[in-house]
Amino acid sequence: MNFEQKLESILTKHKAMGDRLLDPSSIDSREFGKLSKEYSDLGEVVGLIEKYHHTQKSLEEATELMKDPEMKEMAEEEFREAKKLLPEIEHNIKLSLIPKDKADDKNIILEIRAGTGGEEAALFASDLLGMYQKFAQSQRWKFEIMELSHSDTGGYREAICNISGNSVFSKMKFESGVHRVQRVPSTETQGRIHTSAATVAVLPEAEEVDIKIEEKDLRMDVYRSSGPGGQSVNTTDSAVRITHIPSGVAVACQDEKSQHKNRAKALKILKSRLYEFERQRIADEQSATRKSQVGSGDRSERIRTYNFPQSRVTDHRINLTSYNIDKVIGNGEILEFIEALVADDQARKLSEDI
Repeated sequence: MNFEQKLESILTKHKAMGDRLLDPSSIDSREFGKLSKEYSDLGEVVGLIEKYHHTQKSLEEATELMKDPEMKEMAEEEFREAKKLLPEIEHNIKLSLIPKDKADDKNIILEIRAGTGGEEAALFASDLLGMYQKFAQSQRWKFEIMELSHSDTGGYREAICNISGNSVFSKMKFESGVHRVQRVPSTETQGRIHTSAATVAVLPEAEEVDIKIEEKDLRMDVYRSSGPGGQSVNTTDSAVRITHIPSGVAVACQDEKSQHKNRAKALKILKSRLYEFERQRIADEQSATRKSQVGSGDRSERIRTYNFPQSRVTDHRINLTSYNIDKVIGNGEILEFIEALVADDQARKLSEDI
């Protein structure tokens, strides 16, 4: 099916959907809601197609008018405008036809863990947490810390957060992977640069309709919360560890003083992890080359390096470098990287046969 045939099939489909919606008695309420959303989503593409056809017609009319000496100058201007506009509209149509990730509109569970580098890695994990928190503020998203595991020097061995707002996953999904830092640690007396790492996982927040968990498949253990160094910080068994027996996935929460609240947080994280495992399983089946693509979510992939001596931040997937590390880490100004990653992902998909 060529491009023009594809456009005609979309227009036909949109009209058929509209005709069905005009007779709601022919479909049940659940199907009506689903059909209404699909019809609305397709409306944006239809608008672009109509603009595309209108511009094509303008181009044809201008071509004819240029044969008239009295109309030639005006027609040439209209011809140039239509000629310039047509490929832009075609590109936007192709972008709109890229299959959308169903999780793009979802909130996320953000998990940051210190990797190689000991205490310096834990401090870097703390820096990443602050970076994402400031970026969330700039996007007017809600940022909630769900679980923190402190290191002895003030960093974090692990941080788990819930970020909610408008299309959070669509922007944050490319942050999954290994983040590397190169700098002189405060404990380094010789001034040597050390390399440390932290892993970031971005999980779309699962809803009840996304994944069902049977109570019989869960094992819950309770224990007393502990702070840095292992000392007990609570006199009651409020900390909770939930294990999903079939998969072996376990989640522990201890930040709340209430066992009930810790259990609710742990369940939310557990559902999101299981949902992401299922998404990746399906993606692996659909594309054997997925791991070579940007945003594959492979947490073993080194995606970005933060070099403090050179004030340099480099994303290795798209070879994009910024020399404003203080603004990136300190102010959370990572939109430049995110927009470039989204554009690169779109370009890759456009190169395929849509």
